[in-house]
Amino acid sequence: MFDAPFLVTSVKRSAPRISARAPARVPPRWRTEVERVLITEEQIAQRIRKMSRQIVLDFTGREMVVVAVLNGTVMFLADLIRNLSLPLRLDFIGLSSYGLGTESGELVFTKELRLDVRGRDVLLVDDILDTGKTLQVVLRKLHALKPRRIQTCVLLNKAARRTQQVEADYIGFHIPDVFVVGYGLDFAERYRNLPFIGVLYPHVYEARVPGSPPAQNLIPE
Repeated sequence: MFDAPFLVTSVKRSAPRISARAPARVPPRWRTEVERVLITEEQIAQRIRKMSRQIVLDFTGREMVVVAVLNGTVMFLADLIRNLSLPLRLDFIGLSSYGLGTESGELVFTKELRLDVRGRDVLLVDDILDTGKTLQVVLRKLHALKPRRIQTCVLLNKAARRTQQVEADYIGFHIPDVFVVGYGLDFAERYRNLPFIGVLYPHVYEARVPGSPPAQNLIPE
């Protein structure tokens, strides 16, 4: 029975599409840097609960290993696995980009897996799927370790910037092509602690990297 395919297409289709305009107001402390709230804390919590229920259904009876990409996944990962009512093992994989500004350089691994995933069913968790470069590199690495199956889970999908042929199996939200921070996502290691996902004002990242396009974060997701 373990060779049956995962039934995840409904999760991809049902992921909410977030418009560029959102009614929630940015807290006063952040209004000079964060233009608007794109996804509220309540929306995130509700969506993660729904995603978790589907993951539990799909992985029940399997030897599950959760692999999280550092560092932006931390908040998403914590809330996700708290809602997974099944046995699991957890490990982390780290990458860094050699290159200036918000665009990517060469991706190198800064942390390798500690657990053996050979023959196991892996859930790969990342914060945002942007260009697809990060997910592509990590998937290539994981496939070389010969797991039984790999399914991917991302909180945010920014399809407008995709350059690689890679998609996620579980998606929290489809978002427009804006530079987002908060709930683990950063710019220059700031804003990770925001409880919501907000849109950064262009003058914030353009001041640090003059003339750069709004690629998401320092590592190309």
